[in-house]
Amino acid sequence: MLKRIHQMPHQLINQIAAGEVVERPSSVIKELLENSIDAGSDKINIDVEQGGTKLIRITDNGSGIHKDDMALALSRHATSKIRNLDDLEHVGSLGFRGEAIPSIASISRLVISSATENQSGWQVIGDGSEKEIEQKPVPHKTGTTIEVRDLFFNVPARRKFLKTEKTEFKHLDDVVKRIALSRFDISLSLSSNRKTVRQFRAAADRPGQEKRIAEICGKSFIEQSVYLEHEAIGLKIWGWIALPTFSRSQADLQYFYVNGRMVKDRVITHAVRQAYQDVLFHGRHPAYVLYFELDPVLVDVNAHPTKSEVRFRESRTVHDFLYRAIHDAIAKIKPASPGNETGFQANYQQSYANMSPPAEFAQASSGNNPAFAQSYQNNQAYNPRQSSMSLAVEEQIAAYTQLASSQAKAEIGGLNSAENAEYPPLGFAKAQLHGIFILAENRDGLVIVDMHAAHERITYERLKHSYESGGISSQPLLVPIDIDVSEKEAELVEAEQVFFAEIGLEVDRSGPQSVRIRQIPLLLNKTNAESLVRDVLSDYGVHGRSERIKNMMNEVLGTMACHGSVRANRQLSLPEMNALLRDMETTERSGQCNHGRPTWVQMNVSQIDKLFLRGQ
Repeated sequence: MLKRIHQMPHQLINQIAAGEVVERPSSVIKELLENSIDAGSDKINIDVEQGGTKLIRITDNGSGIHKDDMALALSRHATSKIRNLDDLEHVGSLGFRGEAIPSIASISRLVISSATENQSGWQVIGDGSEKEIEQKPVPHKTGTTIEVRDLFFNVPARRKFLKTEKTEFKHLDDVVKRIALSRFDISLSLSSNRKTVRQFRAAADRPGQEKRIAEICGKSFIEQSVYLEHEAIGLKIWGWIALPTFSRSQADLQYFYVNGRMVKDRVITHAVRQAYQDVLFHGRHPAYVLYFELDPVLVDVNAHPTKSEVRFRESRTVHDFLYRAIHDAIAKIKPASPGNETGFQANYQQSYANMSPPAEFAQASSGNNPAFAQSYQNNQAYNPRQSSMSLAVEEQIAAYTQLASSQAKAEIGGLNSAENAEYPPLGFAKAQLHGIFILAENRDGLVIVDMHAAHERITYERLKHSYESGGISSQPLLVPIDIDVSEKEAELVEAEQVFFAEIGLEVDRSGPQSVRIRQIPLLLNKTNAESLVRDVLSDYGVHGRSERIKNMMNEVLGTMACHGSVRANRQLSLPEMNALLRDMETTERSGQCNHGRPTWVQMNVSQIDKLFLRGQ
C-alpha cells in the first residue's frame, strides 16, 4: 500500500520533541532551572507535588520575559540566547535551542507569569492544543514563575513509564543538587508537598562553598578531600578531589562541570580514572566535584538532545591537561602537621626534602636488622632527591637530630604532651606492634603505620622515578612479528612513529592491513607482543593516546617494590622506624600503598578518650 507524505500536526511535532527533552519530572526541573539561571536569577524557589507529576512550580527573580515575547516563548525554536551561527559556536548559556518550554507545554498544562523591571506582570497558558494563545495581566514581581501541572496528561503511554512518587522525587532531588553545585552564588529552595526539603544559601567564599558541598555530598567528603586549582594554556580546572582512601563502590559521587554545565564525557572520565590509577584500590571509584573552564569555541555543547554530553575540539589536549592537574594534586597529598601546615610543615619539608637516612639509622640497622638495612639502603639508589641535595648530609642529620632531641627533652622532663614538642607530621615512633604496625605520637595524638605498605610505596616511587628519568629501554625481538590489523590502525602506525618510539615500541607498517613488531620495552620482555600492540592501537584509536605500556610497567615495578620492601614480623629499632616515617612525609602518594590501601591512620586524643569513656 502506497503511503503518501504529509506534514505532521504542530502538536505532534512538539510531543515528539518532548520525547527527546522530557523523560520524567526531573527533566522538566532541569530545563526550567537552566532557563532561570540564564535569566540572571540569584534566588530560585521550587515547589513540587506528588514527585512533580501533579505540580512543578519554579519562581525566580531573574530579568523576566518581555510582554511581547510571552506568546513567542511557547513557540518552537524561539530563544533569546542565539541569533546567528557565531553565537552557536560561542554558547555561554545553559539553554540555547528554544525547545524546552514548547515541548513541556505540549505534554502538560503550563502557565507562565512574568514581569520585567520596567513592565508589570503578564501571563500566558499552554496546554498542548492548537488554540490561539491568550495572555492577560497579573500581579508579579520582577522575574518569572512557571507552573507545570499534570505532566503527560495527554500522553498516557508516557505516563505509564513513570515510577512511584518517591522514585520520581529522588530523580528530581538529584537534579536540584547538581544544579546547586553548579552555581554557588544562587540561593535555591526545594519544597515537596508544601514541606521544605532543601535550602541552599548563596555562598561567596570557599567555606560557604564547602558547606553546600557537605550538605549534598556529605560532611565526610569535604573532610577527606583536597582543593585543587590549576590553570594553563587557556584551560582551568578547580574544585575538590577526594583522598584515594575515600573511594566508592559506585561512581555515584562524581560531579564534573564544563563552563558551569553538568556533563558526562568519556574523555573526562578516562582522564580522572588514569590520574587516580596508581592509588585506587581495585574496583573502586574516585569521588570529586570539579569545574572545568575553557573558551566556549573549544567545546561543542550541541552534542546531545538533553545537553548532558559535550565534544571537545582538542580532546587529547583536554585529556592531558586534566590528567596532569589531578595526577599532580594527588601526588602532593602528604602527611601534614595538624593546625600548623604553613609554619612547621613548610620548614620541615625544607629541611627534609633531600634527606637520606640518618647516620644512627644505618648504625642501628647494621647491628639489629642487616636484612632491612640492606633492603632500605639499596632503595636509596632510586631516590631522585639525592641527585639535587640542597643541604649537606651533616646538616640533614643535624636537622633530624634536633627534632628527635626536642621529643627526648619533653619525655625526660615528664612532658609528653604534644604541645611541648615540635612534632613532624607523622610524629616520632614509640613502639612496634606485632612486627606489622608502627605506633607513633604526633601533635594530634596517635599515628598507626602499616610499615610494609608504607615502605612499598616509598620503594615503588623511587623505582618509577629512576625508570622514567632514564627513558624506556627497548629489546629487539629475535624474530619480528607480523600481525594483521585494520587499514585505519595500519595508517596510525605509519603516522605515529614518534609516539611508538617514546613508549619503547618499534612497529612498522608492512602492508595495507598489516604491521611488523620489531622491538618492545625491555621491562615487558615476557609480555605477549601481539596483544600488547593491539591493545595500544585500540587505546589510541579511542582516546588519542595510550597509557597501557606505562601501566603495565608500573605493575612490574610494583611487584618489584613489594618484594623489595620490609616484610611483616621484622623487628625495627626506633631510629629505623623514625627514618621510615620521615621518608613517608616526603614521598608522593605515601598515604596509600601500590594497591590503594591506606598506609597510615590518625587517632586524635579525643577519639582515644572516648574509648575509655573519659569526660563522660
